Amino acid sequence: MASAGKFQVMTMTDSAAERVRELVENADKDAIGLRVGIKKGGCAGMEYTMDLVEDAKPGDDVIEDRGAKLFIDPSAVLFLLGTEMDFEVTKFRSGFVFKNPNEVSACGCGESVSLQAADEGALPLN
Repeated sequence: MASAGKFQVMTMTDSAAERVRELVENADKDAIGLRVGIKKGGCAGMEYTMDLVEDAKPGDDVIEDRGAKLFIDPSAVLFLLGTEMDFEVTKFRSGFVFKNPNEVSACGCGESVSLQAADEGALPLN
């Protein structure tokens, strides 16, 4: 969980936490978690990024839940506030799904999104 007195940037569902744990446990390197960020790209303008983490970077927000550890890239925090990360398996695909209140639109294939930064004044004060 987030440290005391600090709000949590994102949350994970049970299935997302389970998949993060599986990825870390089966990594070819000494991974300690998964880093989530965003980058410019795709037809809608932005894409979510995920990479295995060997060492935390200064400024990372760390979310620990259900034995899974997410590291949030500091440059992505305002775009990811309030996001729920899920993992789904369907007949045609499997992957992480982001339910992001800052999403303005998404492309038809679901691979890229248009995001707006969260209002810093709306952040919970603890």
